[in-house]
Amino acid sequence: MEATTKADPAPKARGRRGARVSGDERERAILETAEGLLEEKSLNEISVDDLAKGAGISRPTFYFYFPSKEAVVMTIVERLVAEATVSSEEVVTALAESGPRAGLRQGLEDLYAAFRARPGIVRAGADLRSINHPEASELWEQVMEDWTANVTAMIEFERSRGAAPPGPPAREMALALVQMNERAQNATLLGESPSHDQDRILDVLIEIWLRAIYGTVETD
Repeated sequence: MEATTKADPAPKARGRRGARVSGDERERAILETAEGLLEEKSLNEISVDDLAKGAGISRPTFYFYFPSKEAVVMTIVERLVAEATVSSEEVVTALAESGPRAGLRQGLEDLYAAFRARPGIVRAGADLRSINHPEASELWEQVMEDWTANVTAMIEFERSRGAAPPGPPAREMALALVQMNERAQNATLLGESPSHDQDRILDVLIEIWLRAIYGTVETD
């Protein structure tokens, strides 16, 4: 249950200039270089010169596309969320047609898989939020708010069609579930201790969502 739909265009780069062509090879080279380097080093260990060199451009040219290395990370996160998301409309359709368990899995697994494949990006994003980087914090707050709104709509839909029983206000339940997911998945992806096994975390979370929303796991 995520923030945008797959049909939405990818978020634009966070450069200081106007919109660039989405297929711009230099911009793509910067983003790909950052992804590669972040799998080997922390963001603090990577310089703008590293990104420019890896992309085959000069330092001044880098700044034509992005104002900072932090902006590169935020653009990757933003696009990753947009590309891997499932819309609330798709989720409620799956809930109605395939049942709660299948619908929830459809809403949760694509994004988890996308971040699981990019641990360097997960670490960099977490590092930016840990130092209260203003733009990174604002971006993640918006992502969390959008996810909460979509889950709220899903819970309300399930209650309205009689599939889920009445309970706490839908937004309050949605916020708790979204925050739980975000914390549990980040701990797992970052290898914190204790944390869940990466191959089991989604199964565990889906069981919790089923019990919280439907009062049972016998929903198929």
